[in-house]
Amino acid sequence: MLCHEGRLSLYCFFGTAGIILTLCVPHFVLDIVPNVWGAALWGPFLYYALINMILRFSLKNNDYQIAIRASLLGFVSSVSALLIIFAPGSWKQFGVYGFFLSFFHYSEFLAIAWSNPSSLSIDSFILNHSLHYAIAATMSWTEFVLETLFLPDFKSTYSIWVIGVALCLFGEIMRKSAMITAMSNFNHLVQYVKAKDHQLVTHGVYAYVRHPSYVGWFWWSIGTQIILLNPICICLYTIVSWKFFKDRIFVEEITLLNFFGVQYYDYQQKVPAGLPFIKGYEINKSQ
Repeated sequence: MLCHEGRLSLYCFFGTAGIILTLCVPHFVLDIVPNVWGAALWGPFLYYALINMILRFSLKNNDYQIAIRASLLGFVSSVSALLIIFAPGSWKQFGVYGFFLSFFHYSEFLAIAWSNPSSLSIDSFILNHSLHYAIAATMSWTEFVLETLFLPDFKSTYSIWVIGVALCLFGEIMRKSAMITAMSNFNHLVQYVKAKDHQLVTHGVYAYVRHPSYVGWFWWSIGTQIILLNPICICLYTIVSWKFFKDRIFVEEITLLNFFGVQYYDYQQKVPAGLPFIKGYEINKSQ
Protein backbone atom coordinates (compact mmCIF):
# COMPACT_ATOMS: atom_id res chain seq x y z
CA MET A 1 0.00 0.00 0.00
CA LEU A 2 1.29 3.44 -0.90
CA CYS A 3 2.31 5.54 2.10
CA HIS A 4 0.70 8.87 3.05
CA GLU A 5 3.48 10.92 1.45
CA GLY A 6 3.16 8.97 -1.78
CA ARG A 7 -0.60 9.47 -1.93
CA LEU A 8 -0.22 13.18 -1.20
CA SER A 9 2.31 13.55 -4.03
CA LEU A 10 -0.04 11.75 -6.42
CA TYR A 11 -2.91 14.09 -5.62
CA CYS A 12 -0.71 17.18 -6.06
CA PHE A 13 1.11 16.04 -9.21
CA PHE A 14 -1.92 14.83 -11.16
CA GLY A 15 -4.28 17.34 -9.56
CA THR A 16 -2.17 20.31 -10.63
CA ALA A 17 -1.60 18.91 -14.12
CA GLY A 18 -5.29 18.07 -14.52
CA ILE A 19 -6.54 21.46 -13.36
CA ILE A 20 -4.20 23.42 -15.61
CA LEU A 21 -4.94 21.30 -18.67
CA THR A 22 -8.69 21.39 -18.05
CA LEU A 23 -8.68 25.19 -17.74
CA CYS A 24 -6.19 25.95 -20.53
CA VAL A 25 -6.88 23.48 -23.35
CA PRO A 26 -10.26 25.04 -24.26
CA HIS A 27 -8.55 28.42 -24.74
CA PHE A 28 -6.16 26.91 -27.27
CA VAL A 29 -8.79 24.79 -29.01
CA LEU A 30 -11.17 27.75 -29.35
CA ASP A 31 -8.25 29.96 -30.47
CA ILE A 32 -8.80 32.56 -27.77
CA VAL A 33 -5.13 32.95 -26.88
CA PRO A 34 -2.82 35.92 -27.60
CA ASN A 35 -1.20 36.15 -31.02
CA VAL A 36 2.21 36.00 -29.39
CA TRP A 37 2.33 32.32 -28.40
CA GLY A 38 4.56 32.77 -25.36
CA ALA A 39 2.01 35.11 -23.80
CA ALA A 40 -0.42 32.21 -23.67
CA LEU A 41 1.68 30.67 -20.90
CA TRP A 42 0.57 33.39 -18.49
CA GLY A 43 -2.67 31.46 -17.97
CA PRO A 44 -0.99 28.29 -16.63
CA PHE A 45 1.36 30.38 -14.47
CA LEU A 46 -1.53 32.24 -12.88
CA TYR A 47 -3.43 29.01 -12.21
CA TYR A 48 -0.30 27.48 -10.73
CA ALA A 49 0.19 30.50 -8.45
CA LEU A 50 -3.38 30.06 -7.18
CA ILE A 51 -2.80 26.34 -6.54
CA ASN A 52 0.36 27.23 -4.59
CA MET A 53 -1.59 29.63 -2.40
CA ILE A 54 -4.15 26.92 -1.62
CA LEU A 55 -1.41 24.43 -0.75
CA ARG A 56 0.38 26.99 1.43
CA PHE A 57 -2.67 27.61 3.58
CA SER A 58 -3.89 23.98 3.59
CA LEU A 59 -0.70 22.08 4.46
CA LYS A 60 2.17 22.48 6.86
CA ASN A 61 5.71 21.29 7.44
CA ASN A 62 6.77 18.16 5.53
CA ASP A 63 3.40 17.70 3.83
CA TYR A 64 3.69 21.18 2.32
CA GLN A 65 7.27 20.55 1.19
CA ILE A 66 6.18 17.38 -0.61
CA ALA A 67 3.06 18.97 -2.06
CA ILE A 68 4.83 22.04 -3.45
CA ARG A 69 7.43 19.93 -5.25
CA ALA A 70 4.91 17.45 -6.65
CA SER A 71 2.70 20.36 -7.74
CA LEU A 72 5.63 22.07 -9.45
CA LEU A 73 6.41 18.92 -11.42
CA GLY A 74 2.73 18.52 -12.30
CA PHE A 75 2.74 22.11 -13.55
CA VAL A 76 5.82 21.48 -15.72
CA SER A 77 4.18 18.33 -17.12
CA SER A 78 0.99 20.18 -18.03
CA VAL A 79 2.82 23.09 -19.68
CA SER A 80 4.96 20.56 -21.55
CA ALA A 81 1.80 18.86 -22.80
CA LEU A 82 0.49 22.22 -24.03
CA LEU A 83 3.77 22.79 -25.87
CA ILE A 84 3.60 19.34 -27.48
CA ILE A 85 0.05 19.84 -28.71
CA PHE A 86 -0.14 23.54 -29.54
CA ALA A 87 3.32 25.11 -29.77
CA PRO A 88 4.88 25.95 -33.14
CA GLY A 89 8.02 24.40 -34.61
CA SER A 90 10.81 23.02 -32.48
CA TRP A 91 9.16 24.12 -29.25
CA LYS A 92 7.12 20.94 -29.48
CA GLN A 93 10.23 18.87 -28.82
CA PHE A 94 11.09 21.11 -25.86
CA GLY A 95 7.69 20.10 -24.55
CA VAL A 96 8.61 16.44 -24.98
CA TYR A 97 11.84 17.09 -23.11
CA GLY A 98 9.99 18.94 -20.34
CA PHE A 99 7.54 16.09 -19.94
CA PHE A 100 10.29 13.47 -19.60
CA LEU A 101 12.22 15.70 -17.18
CA SER A 102 9.28 16.38 -14.88
CA PHE A 103 8.06 12.78 -14.96
CA PHE A 104 11.55 11.47 -14.18
CA HIS A 105 11.87 13.56 -11.04
CA TYR A 106 8.34 12.86 -9.86
CA SER A 107 8.57 9.13 -10.52
CA GLU A 108 11.80 9.01 -8.49
CA PHE A 109 9.86 10.13 -5.43
CA LEU A 110 6.87 7.89 -6.17
CA ALA A 111 9.04 4.81 -6.74
CA ILE A 112 10.77 5.30 -3.39
CA ALA A 113 7.41 5.93 -1.70
CA TRP A 114 6.26 2.57 -3.03
CA SER A 115 9.40 0.46 -2.68
CA ASN A 116 11.31 1.89 0.28
CA PRO A 117 9.19 4.43 2.23
CA SER A 118 11.50 4.29 5.26
CA SER A 119 14.14 6.18 3.25
CA LEU A 120 11.66 8.66 1.73
CA SER A 121 12.32 12.40 2.05
CA ILE A 122 11.86 15.55 -0.01
CA ASP A 123 15.33 14.83 -1.40
CA SER A 124 13.82 11.76 -3.10
CA PHE A 125 12.60 14.09 -5.86
CA ILE A 126 16.36 14.64 -6.53
CA LEU A 127 15.54 18.17 -7.67
CA ASN A 128 18.55 19.36 -5.68
CA HIS A 129 20.80 16.55 -6.93
CA SER A 130 23.91 18.73 -7.21
CA LEU A 131 25.19 22.06 -8.47
CA HIS A 132 26.71 20.27 -11.47
CA TYR A 133 23.31 18.81 -12.35
CA ALA A 134 21.72 22.29 -12.27
CA ILE A 135 24.52 23.74 -14.41
CA ALA A 136 24.15 20.92 -16.95
CA ALA A 137 20.40 21.51 -17.22
CA THR A 138 20.89 25.26 -17.65
CA MET A 139 23.49 24.67 -20.36
CA SER A 140 21.12 22.41 -22.28
CA TRP A 141 18.31 24.98 -22.15
CA THR A 142 20.66 27.73 -23.29
CA GLU A 143 21.98 25.68 -26.19
CA PHE A 144 18.46 24.76 -27.28
CA VAL A 145 17.23 28.37 -27.29
CA LEU A 146 20.28 29.70 -29.15
CA GLU A 147 20.16 26.98 -31.79
CA THR A 148 16.40 27.38 -32.17
CA LEU A 149 16.95 31.05 -32.96
CA PHE A 150 19.87 30.57 -35.35
CA LEU A 151 19.45 26.99 -36.67
CA PRO A 152 15.69 26.39 -36.72
CA ASP A 153 15.80 23.90 -39.60
CA PHE A 154 18.31 21.71 -37.77
CA LYS A 155 16.10 21.55 -34.69
CA SER A 156 13.14 20.26 -36.70
CA THR A 157 14.79 16.98 -37.73
CA TYR A 158 12.14 14.68 -36.31
CA SER A 159 13.79 11.46 -37.47
CA ILE A 160 16.74 12.15 -35.16
CA TRP A 161 15.13 13.46 -31.99
CA VAL A 162 12.61 10.63 -31.89
CA ILE A 163 15.62 8.39 -31.07
CA GLY A 164 15.95 10.43 -27.89
CA VAL A 165 12.35 9.59 -27.00
CA ALA A 166 13.16 5.89 -27.31
CA LEU A 167 16.26 6.27 -25.12
CA CYS A 168 14.32 8.19 -22.46
CA LEU A 169 11.59 5.54 -22.40
CA PHE A 170 14.19 2.78 -22.12
CA GLY A 171 16.03 4.64 -19.36
CA GLU A 172 12.86 5.30 -17.36
CA ILE A 173 11.71 1.69 -17.57
CA MET A 174 15.15 0.33 -16.69
CA ARG A 175 15.68 2.62 -13.70
CA LYS A 176 12.21 2.29 -12.20
CA SER A 177 12.29 -1.49 -12.72
CA ALA A 178 15.55 -1.54 -10.77
CA MET A 179 14.10 0.49 -7.91
CA ILE A 180 10.94 -1.57 -7.62
CA THR A 181 12.81 -4.88 -7.94
CA ALA A 182 15.32 -3.95 -5.22
CA MET A 183 12.58 -2.58 -2.93
CA SER A 184 14.08 -1.70 0.49
CA ASN A 185 17.56 -2.56 -0.78
CA PHE A 186 17.55 0.50 -3.07
CA ASN A 187 18.68 3.89 -1.83
CA HIS A 188 19.54 7.11 -3.64
CA LEU A 189 22.73 7.38 -1.57
CA VAL A 190 25.60 4.90 -1.50
CA GLN A 191 25.37 3.04 1.82
CA TYR A 192 28.64 2.54 3.71
CA VAL A 193 27.10 0.65 6.64
CA LYS A 194 25.24 -2.59 5.92
CA ALA A 195 21.67 -2.59 7.23
CA LYS A 196 20.43 -5.74 8.96
CA ASP A 197 17.85 -6.41 6.26
CA HIS A 198 20.09 -5.47 3.30
CA GLN A 199 20.16 -8.30 0.75
CA LEU A 200 22.00 -8.74 -2.54
CA VAL A 201 19.44 -8.53 -5.35
CA THR A 202 20.29 -10.66 -8.38
CA HIS A 203 16.89 -11.34 -9.95
CA GLY A 204 14.75 -9.34 -12.39
CA VAL A 205 16.72 -6.67 -14.27
CA TYR A 206 19.66 -7.35 -11.94
CA ALA A 207 20.06 -10.74 -13.61
CA TYR A 208 21.16 -8.93 -16.79
CA VAL A 209 23.16 -5.93 -15.50
CA ARG A 210 24.62 -5.23 -12.07
CA HIS A 211 23.66 -1.55 -12.00
CA PRO A 212 20.37 -1.16 -13.90
CA SER A 213 19.43 2.09 -12.15
CA TYR A 214 22.64 3.72 -13.39
CA VAL A 215 22.18 2.24 -16.85
CA GLY A 216 18.70 3.75 -16.98
CA TRP A 217 19.80 7.18 -15.79
CA PHE A 218 22.79 7.24 -18.16
CA TRP A 219 20.76 6.57 -21.31
CA TRP A 220 17.88 8.77 -20.12
CA SER A 221 20.22 11.75 -19.70
CA ILE A 222 21.66 11.33 -23.19
CA GLY A 223 18.18 10.81 -24.61
CA THR A 224 17.01 14.17 -23.25
CA GLN A 225 19.71 15.94 -25.26
CA ILE A 226 18.94 14.00 -28.42
CA ILE A 227 15.32 15.10 -28.06
CA LEU A 228 16.53 18.69 -27.90
CA LEU A 229 19.01 18.07 -30.74
CA ASN A 230 21.76 19.70 -28.71
CA PRO A 231 25.00 18.46 -30.35
CA ILE A 232 27.28 20.12 -27.79
CA CYS A 233 25.33 18.83 -24.78
CA ILE A 234 24.95 15.36 -26.30
CA CYS A 235 28.74 15.08 -26.23
CA LEU A 236 29.13 16.73 -22.83
CA TYR A 237 26.34 14.72 -21.17
CA THR A 238 27.78 11.48 -22.53
CA ILE A 239 31.29 12.20 -21.26
CA VAL A 240 30.30 13.65 -17.88
CA SER A 241 27.62 11.02 -17.16
CA TRP A 242 29.98 8.20 -18.10
CA LYS A 243 32.70 9.57 -15.80
CA PHE A 244 30.23 10.09 -12.95
CA PHE A 245 28.82 6.56 -13.12
CA LYS A 246 32.26 5.01 -13.61
CA ASP A 247 33.42 6.56 -10.33
CA ARG A 248 30.12 5.85 -8.58
CA ILE A 249 30.13 2.17 -9.59
CA PHE A 250 33.77 1.76 -8.54
CA VAL A 251 33.07 3.07 -5.03
CA GLU A 252 29.77 1.22 -4.69
CA GLU A 253 31.28 -2.12 -5.67
CA ILE A 254 33.99 -1.83 -3.04
CA THR A 255 31.19 -1.38 -0.51
CA LEU A 256 29.17 -4.30 -1.90
CA LEU A 257 32.20 -6.58 -1.78
CA ASN A 258 32.68 -5.62 1.87
CA PHE A 259 28.99 -6.31 2.54
CA PHE A 260 28.58 -9.60 0.67
CA GLY A 261 32.09 -10.91 0.00
CA VAL A 262 32.26 -14.00 -2.19
CA GLN A 263 28.55 -13.76 -2.99
CA TYR A 264 29.04 -10.43 -4.73
CA TYR A 265 32.34 -11.51 -6.32
CA ASP A 266 30.57 -14.48 -7.95
CA TYR A 267 27.80 -12.16 -9.11
CA GLN A 268 30.40 -9.85 -10.68
CA GLN A 269 31.85 -12.71 -12.70
CA LYS A 270 28.47 -13.66 -14.16
CA VAL A 271 26.75 -10.32 -14.81
CA PRO A 272 28.22 -7.22 -16.54
CA ALA A 273 28.09 -3.75 -14.98
CA GLY A 274 25.82 -2.61 -17.83
CA LEU A 275 27.50 0.58 -19.06
CA PRO A 276 29.94 0.67 -21.98
CA PHE A 277 33.63 0.23 -21.06
CA ILE A 278 32.89 0.18 -17.32
CA LYS A 279 33.87 -2.95 -15.40
CA GLY A 280 33.57 -1.67 -11.84
CA TYR A 281 35.95 -2.64 -9.06
CA GLU A 282 37.96 -5.74 -9.90
CA ILE A 283 39.74 -7.85 -7.32
CA ASN A 284 43.31 -8.80 -8.23
CA LYS A 285 43.20 -12.59 -8.44
CA SER A 286 46.89 -12.85 -7.63
CA GLN A 287 46.29 -11.41 -4.16
